[in-house]
Amino acid sequence: MVFPQTLFVLGLILSAVVAIPIDPYGLSAPSISYAAPAISYAAPKLLAAPAISYAAPKLLAAPAVSYAAPAISYAAPKILAAPAVAVQKVAVAEPYDPNPQYSFSYGVTDHHTGDSKQQEETLVNGVVHGSYSLAEPDGTIRKVTYTADKVNGFNAVVEKKGVAAVAIAKPALAVAAVPAITKIGYASAPGLSLGGYH
Repeated sequence: MVFPQTLFVLGLILSAVVAIPIDPYGLSAPSISYAAPAISYAAPKLLAAPAISYAAPKLLAAPAVSYAAPAISYAAPKILAAPAVAVQKVAVAEPYDPNPQYSFSYGVTDHHTGDSKQQEETLVNGVVHGSYSLAEPDGTIRKVTYTADKVNGFNAVVEKKGVAAVAIAKPALAVAAVPAITKIGYASAPGLSLGGYH
């Protein structure tokens, strides 16, 4: 701080000395007195630069890594010899009956619903004999008797037993609907005329 002020004062003195004329011939010049005005100047305060210190980052030592490969033991599987068995596929023929025979029958009688039906059928020496019957809605019983074979095909005979009950239908009476008459009243607003109809 003192050094800049000293330097400034020395600069003023030097400029004053240089400003005094010098006579090169030895003639003395009139004495001129010059008083420099008193100038006070305070040099600006310079801030000291901050002390910067830099420390290199600490490097951490790499952790000691140790790796031991796992101990692997492998035992080869035991291979057993397959037993020497020869597998032979044998086609077995289904039993064949040159003269098949069967017989069946069933029947239903339900008095609550009126369901009544029966069926029976037999196969002997390649000929089918059978019949079925059922109750018709009109009260009769329909019976179908049939035979079937390879030579004559399917042949049926239909019979109807009983008397059909005839229902007499009563004629429906037509009643004409009478339209209802509704009386509607209108109210008029004050000052509004409906042309005489109130």
